Amino acid sequence: MAITHEELDQYTLRLSGLHEKLKPEDLYGKKEALEKETADPSLWQDEAKAKSLLRELARLKSLLDDLTSVSENLKSLADLTKLAEAAKDSSLDSDIASLHRTVIRQLDRLELATYLSGPYDKNEAILSIHSGQGGTEAMDWATMLSRMYTRYFERQDWPYEMVGYSPGEEAGLKSVTYIVHAPYSFGYLKNERGTHRLVRLSPFNADNLRQTSFAGVEVMPVMEESAETVIRDEDLEFEASRSSGAGGQNVNKVSTAVRIRHLPTGLVAEAQSQRYQEQNRKIALQLLKAKLWELEEKKRQEELARIKGAHTIAGWGTQIRSYVLHPYKLVKDLRTEYESTDPDSVLDGDLDMFIETELKYFAPLPKSAKL
Repeated sequence: MAITHEELDQYTLRLSGLHEKLKPEDLYGKKEALEKETADPSLWQDEAKAKSLLRELARLKSLLDDLTSVSENLKSLADLTKLAEAAKDSSLDSDIASLHRTVIRQLDRLELATYLSGPYDKNEAILSIHSGQGGTEAMDWATMLSRMYTRYFERQDWPYEMVGYSPGEEAGLKSVTYIVHAPYSFGYLKNERGTHRLVRLSPFNADNLRQTSFAGVEVMPVMEESAETVIRDEDLEFEASRSSGAGGQNVNKVSTAVRIRHLPTGLVAEAQSQRYQEQNRKIALQLLKAKLWELEEKKRQEELARIKGAHTIAGWGTQIRSYVLHPYKLVKDLRTEYESTDPDSVLDGDLDMFIETELKYFAPLPKSAKL
């Protein structure tokens, strides 16, 4: 298929827009600064900080490599197109089509980075799944969602750890919490929060009846030590117990699990994945800090909606996506209207298009578009 000059001009404009928004010269400056930090012999005294720094450095290198690559590929595409036109040579069509697909894919991926401009989008993420009403059915659905998200993390090559787990009575799970140790994972995942609905033939019903189940997903940023959310020691109540979830021998035999209650708000955070109580205490405080941020963010959004006099979609507790396995096969996002007729792939972690569509749908309007 021939590439028109108008298409090439459009791709050039898109690339120019990416350079304007991403500012490669600033990215190179940040990369050089991070490379100096990684050369510091004392870097690994704080292992968590060192790993986070190296992941951010890898992200910047990848972003800059992509910008260079798409520039080179776009130039090659233009040169090949001119050559094919001048020589009237159709033998180049296959190479042109392949390069064309690559350029589009690279531009699309880079444009996603421009949507991650929120104050906490660059942070690591805390993702929790809670079974809804429906007993065993809902707990099994929560397990399916847990697998879907961990497979997505693995597809993205994002390191993650389970920091909280509550098993179901008969099957599945009541709740599970993961920390995703990847820069910008909160930015990518933040719009996944809400209620997820499953419709299927029940595997737990002797009559094999159709069943609707619900599970809730929470997504919060991992708050940095310097963040403005302050927790006073006198506002906290600690409780230690034996872990109930999957874990090593020591995890289940010793009182290593930690439960923290924030007395002013009643918020509770738990952690039980680590071998030592102090490690779980640190994780529980991270979770609590994120929950306090979520509480303040919810209040801010409600106040903003009241001032504007407009109806806005609430984050937690609102149905955002339906997964229908019977009588037909469909996964549909009820906000963006994006849908897939391959729920098996979606439940196997193929969430790219749902998340990309969310980022574009919820992206702030440019200043010129605001009234």
